[in-house]
Amino acid sequence: MAENREYMVRHEDLGDIQIAEEVVANLATATAMEVDGVGGLMTGNVSDVLGGKKLTAKGVRVEMEGDSLMVNLFLMIRYGCGISEVAGKVQHAVHATLESTTGFRVGAVNVHVGGISFN
Repeated sequence: MAENREYMVRHEDLGDIQIAEEVVANLATATAMEVDGVGGLMTGNVSDVLGGKKLTAKGVRVEMEGDSLMVNLFLMIRYGCGISEVAGKVQHAVHATLESTTGFRVGAVNVHVGGISFN
């Protein structure tokens, strides 16, 4: 395995399952972007919100907390859409996708709305 990659690890009876953080972040990104009303992911410096931790992918940070995943998504919501409604749909969609595709328990999907998209 590449030395510069971070992995999410789950210990099983037959051995460990390791999934790169980048893979989990890309799944979260793709899922969030499919939700109607999401105008895009935030780019730029959002590390201050996370206490200086880097983002795995643009607008996404994933980490293991104990035996579960914690996801932070930094989104832009499309103008005219209900922010709470869209954010809730993103939470549910990302939670379901990550649990079904990775097999890891998802403890939290935190959605940070940082802007409005007029596209």
